Amino acid sequence: MSLLHEVKKLASEFSEDTIGIRRHLHAHPELSFQEYETAKYVAAELRKLGIEPKEGVAGTGITALIEGKNPKSKTIALRGDMDALPIFEKNEIPYKSKNEGVMHACGHDVHTSCLLGAARILNQLKDQFEGTVKLVFQPGEEKNPGGASLMIKDGALENPRPQRMLGQHVMPYIPTGKIGFREGQYMASADEIYLTVKGKGGHAALPDKVIDPILIASHIIVALQQVVSRNADPKKPTVLSFGQISGGHAQNVIPDEVKISGTFRALNEDWRFEAHKRITSIAQGLAEAMGGSCDVLIDVGYPFLINDPETTQIARKAAEAYVGTENLVDLDLWMGAEDFAYYSHVVPSCFYRLGTGNEAKGTTLGVHTPKFNIDEDAIEIGIGLMAWIALEELSAS
Repeated sequence: MSLLHEVKKLASEFSEDTIGIRRHLHAHPELSFQEYETAKYVAAELRKLGIEPKEGVAGTGITALIEGKNPKSKTIALRGDMDALPIFEKNEIPYKSKNEGVMHACGHDVHTSCLLGAARILNQLKDQFEGTVKLVFQPGEEKNPGGASLMIKDGALENPRPQRMLGQHVMPYIPTGKIGFREGQYMASADEIYLTVKGKGGHAALPDKVIDPILIASHIIVALQQVVSRNADPKKPTVLSFGQISGGHAQNVIPDEVKISGTFRALNEDWRFEAHKRITSIAQGLAEAMGGSCDVLIDVGYPFLINDPETTQIARKAAEAYVGTENLVDLDLWMGAEDFAYYSHVVPSCFYRLGTGNEAKGTTLGVHTPKFNIDEDAIEIGIGLMAWIALEELSAS
């Protein structure tokens, strides 16, 4: 039996157990940097396989090694994120979240379970490959500064240092059975924008006696659109969106201040930080011109994510052998963000998409929604493909 067929056989054999792990994780979600029970569970599952975990990396993170023959020859890292989102789940399923207001609405339960499943396959086959596979179970993907940045600072990519790294993420917009790839830049940087517009409150019937922060805020929101429409190079994708504005508590009272928050996305680091300066300058200058002031806080988040061409080509070729050419999807640029980007700036990496969409099963709703779910048939593919890509990356020169 070829190694490819052996991987597929083991993936089929382990899929039911892996689905069980996924359902346990889904029912017991924990927020970013609070993955205490999740980490204990993952460590226990690794020990069942005879793999000794290194716990407490960046708080709740875990790393572990699967050593094949000649383990120092090459190292490939595989990453799975463990945190959930502050969302009330609306799915009526047996494994619905038991932690009210917390939900695995981004598929991290799938990522963690698939990494455990792939680890089980690779551990079974460790006498058939050369090199080392490093498992990286990461906290806090959903929250700045990003668990990946903290894992790197805490040495997760050292001793041994991987030559390549892989990350797998669910994609409900791609049908189950299909896998998405993109070489080069793939996902955007993401920064959080917080503006506090300050004026002078008073009675709404006496506008000459107040400095209206609501009016100032409305002008700032409109004016900041020129950062994208008139300052950004049209060839450099850029997004500036405001999702929250709050101020005041009565229809006839002008408040003292208004708070605005939003997000800035870009695919060029020089332009990213130039845009920060323009946002600050416009917001503060306009507020002052209208008699008020504006405090600007830009919480710098994840960098853009780049897929190393060689690493991605190897992964894509491996996926072609595993699922067939007809089941490969070319991904477009995605203005969403992922903290896997930090790894991609340190180690040649490939971040690919696992199709989980199935209209008949109702699993095509987007991530970060209260009814997000996956077609669990994708898990067998997810564990086998991740293991197979790792083996192909190890064997590549």
